[in-house]
Amino acid sequence: MADEMGGQQPTKHQRIADDLKAAITAGDYGPGDRLPGENALAAQYNVAALTARQALKLLRTEGLIETKKGAGARVIAFHPIRRHSGLHGPPAPQGAGMSIREADEDRNTTIDVSVQKAEAPAQVAQALGLSEGEFVCIRSRRFIVDGRPVRLESSYFPLALLGGSALPVDLGEGSTHAVLSEFGHAPVHVREEVRSRQPTLQEATALGMPLERSVLKVHRIAVDKDGRAVEMSDTTLDSAAYVLSYGFDV
Repeated sequence: MADEMGGQQPTKHQRIADDLKAAITAGDYGPGDRLPGENALAAQYNVAALTARQALKLLRTEGLIETKKGAGARVIAFHPIRRHSGLHGPPAPQGAGMSIREADEDRNTTIDVSVQKAEAPAQVAQALGLSEGEFVCIRSRRFIVDGRPVRLESSYFPLALLGGSALPVDLGEGSTHAVLSEFGHAPVHVREEVRSRQPTLQEATALGMPLERSVLKVHRIAVDKDGRAVEMSDTTLDSAAYVLSYGFDV
């Protein structure tokens, strides 16, 4: 049924979820606190247990709570990561392995890394201005912050820029800026496109998140002082783990 403004009336489970969300925002339930269970919510709102379960599922999808079998639902104690725009974000220490846009976050961060050499896929070759059959170095990373997987990143570098046919032994370490600077191709300009979509099963599994929650996809091209594309990356962010912060001169 539509309301007076022409919108849809919230369903029963949406109303319950909204009430719980408001209570979390107000501080009635703090990080780590346990929420009422399905049966308690069902009795409080005079609804079926399934309706209460759907309400809790909404909050889990939004990243506000976590549910574990036998432990009920608890408010997540994770503080979202603030990702700054390239123009206004503070620079990260060289070699830190973090994005320059997340350098204000003093967090316990673990990075799983794998590096391989392969022929550039068509999309990558086009973005980097490579010929068919040219090789790229692919660095795949998974970022775990405060014990929670939050980000997947695949970066593609023209192998010719990194010293030839062999993979650099330390490519898995350091920020993109640090890696490229070492080979004389420090990026001076970055262009990003951000969009939202549902995760693939592989992405949701790697990030430990429900399939119902959206991810943010960041497609990036970095160029050096000569205008040459020196890196292309595709990043997948858990949307509940990040806040995108932008600043503009006007």
